[in-house]
Amino acid sequence: MTITIYGITTCDTVKKARVWLESHDVAHRFHDFRAEGLDAKRLDGWVGKVGWEKLLNKGSTTFRELADKDKQGLDEKKAKALMLAKPTMVKRPVLEVGDQVLVGFKPEVYEQAVK
Repeated sequence: MTITIYGITTCDTVKKARVWLESHDVAHRFHDFRAEGLDAKRLDGWVGKVGWEKLLNKGSTTFRELADKDKQGLDEKKAKALMLAKPTMVKRPVLEVGDQVLVGFKPEVYEQAVK
């Protein structure tokens, strides 16, 4: 089973999730949004599984710094365009475990997913 964790290296939650994976000997690959970006096909797949509302991190610094006009009238199309333009707006981490997509980090959820 392929496991990939998506995020940025400076995110504390991503750091915790990576430490958890490593301490539980879970083989995984780290995909850094800043270095490797985010492609539309992958984002579409995530949105199809968990919804754009769960993926768009409205609490992120990047989102908060947007102009008010960019924050208004959010729908799936607009949210996806924002996340593709600035992947740091994606709630982190995103963990792909096979065909399952998890957003955020909760040890008990990771434990179930990687069994």
